[in-house]
Amino acid sequence: MQFNFSDFKADFSASIVVFFVALPLCLGIALASGAPLFSGIIAGIIGGIVVGGISQSRLGVSGPAAGLAAIVLVSIKDLGGFEFFLAAVVIAGAFQILFAVMRLGKIAQYFPTAVIKGMLAGIGIIIILKQIPHALGYDADFEGDESFLQPDGENTFTAIFSAFEHISIGACIVSILTIVILLSWDKIISKHLPVLKIIPATLLSVLVGVAYTMLSPSISAEFIIEQNHLVDIPIASNYKDFIYQFSLPNFSLIGESKLWIVAATIAVVGSIETLLSVEATDKLDPIKQITPPNRELLAQGVGNTLSGLIGGLPMTQVIVRSSANIQSGAKSKKSAILHGFFLLFAVAFVAPFLNKIPLAVLAVILILIGYKLAKPSLFKQMYKAGWSQFIPFISTIIGIILLDLLKGIGVGILVSIVFILYKSYKNSHYVVKENNEGTKTIHLAEEVTFMNKAKLLEELSNVANDSNLIVDKTKNRYLDYDVLEILEDFKVTAKEKNINYTIKSN
Repeated sequence: MQFNFSDFKADFSASIVVFFVALPLCLGIALASGAPLFSGIIAGIIGGIVVGGISQSRLGVSGPAAGLAAIVLVSIKDLGGFEFFLAAVVIAGAFQILFAVMRLGKIAQYFPTAVIKGMLAGIGIIIILKQIPHALGYDADFEGDESFLQPDGENTFTAIFSAFEHISIGACIVSILTIVILLSWDKIISKHLPVLKIIPATLLSVLVGVAYTMLSPSISAEFIIEQNHLVDIPIASNYKDFIYQFSLPNFSLIGESKLWIVAATIAVVGSIETLLSVEATDKLDPIKQITPPNRELLAQGVGNTLSGLIGGLPMTQVIVRSSANIQSGAKSKKSAILHGFFLLFAVAFVAPFLNKIPLAVLAVILILIGYKLAKPSLFKQMYKAGWSQFIPFISTIIGIILLDLLKGIGVGILVSIVFILYKSYKNSHYVVKENNEGTKTIHLAEEVTFMNKAKLLEELSNVANDSNLIVDKTKNRYLDYDVLEILEDFKVTAKEKNINYTIKSN
């Protein structure tokens, strides 16, 4: 990897944003997975340093994914313990390396653009909706949740209403301060005082949040931000305690099918989510660099193998962290690698300080990222592209909001397929009528399948008695047997109606 020091400042600044975004997500996803909190941090570190180093994705960021949380939770219970689950993560990584060798990453090229853009907008809206409660000081749901139905019994919308019934004054004050800093720092303050440009607005917001946490108890009890509204990193009192937070896999179930089923599930779901994120990240990339998908699967495979060996959760490339990286002005994958080192440094040396960061600060940062992903201009662009693009785009968004990421993508792809089939149905042929001679010519398209049977039968039934009909196959390259049979059977009908019937071939 070549280092361009002219871009280092931008990458360093972006890595700070990604670090602060990734920190609560790693912890929240581990909590939702029923795994040790430190396992989420391990996956974030490896996702940044190891996967970031191997991957050729310019701006993608990897780490524990919310889409795998439910699978992890069930798998730990089914396998009988976290150490058995770690063995499945190791095997899943090996599967992904095999996928890369088999060059299965090419399936990424078959995701429709409308669906990928819908995924970005849907994730943006989900980020906003899910972070509103955190910004108000209501942290019942875990950070990083993307599902409509939440583990706490709420759903995305009812959680917002509940948040207004449990407002924390302190969290609201911090959220307002963060909004002011993020919206004014680069545009107003640093313009008049250029020396302040060296301080990223995100870092300043976090420092202000920490200062508020430390000072508010001396002001008034009602302004205090309670501990459950702050970042909660496991604290190791010494080197041995830190090392003991790592876990080793137990391979004693290697001969049982349930271990291999869990491993295969993680590998397949993780690979699909990774490839979707790769496609979305490349769409957001200002220079539109294309990431080699098989290299990405290899990187994820190596990362998951290592993560499982030392006690980490499975990981994927994740669009929330990747989009935060891009929106923060990253220029290369150095930002992803740096954020991994920051995570390592944080848990090893400054966990007590980071545990004073209000979740409300990080929620506001994510809300602004979400807005950039779901800007109104994107909706206008897709609407102007036509219904065949707009409907799958909107369907994907609705699916993501009301279901979850992968199911929403599935909805978008199904709707896209319907449009493809409809277009195929409409475009099987076109008709030229020569009124003077009473001749109708049906020009067949390059490909005509059984999906076009109804349309072609309708056209043939409308041929008038005592007329001329030419079916032109000169541009046709593929003709389904069902259609060929219809054309052959029409010879009988043509005789009965006194139609001069000709099939024109090459």
